[in-house]
Amino acid sequence: MRKNGGFCMKKNIKKIPTFKSLKEEAIFWDTHSFADYWSEFKDVDLVVELQKPAEETLILRIQKSLKNKLAKIAKKQGISISSLSRMWLMERLRATG
Repeated sequence: MRKNGGFCMKKNIKKIPTFKSLKEEAIFWDTHSFADYWSEFKDVDLVVELQKPAEETLILRIQKSLKNKLAKIAKKQGISISSLSRMWLMERLRATG
């Protein structure tokens, strides 16, 4: 198809099928491109509320061996030593009521 001396592609409008299960839908999207179905998608407003930064700082002195153990565990979990320590402290405080 030519338009004004150049080539233009015919729009191939596809409808997203109705799926019987999430697994069926996952298989479909694993083998199809979202780009083929852009006209089927609707714009949405997305609001992300980020937590406020910590309001207080606590400096805690610990033995080097304890810090090394914390660092090893934190690295395995993919988080910082501070995050791991904060999570554990919050868990302990919840447990003690």
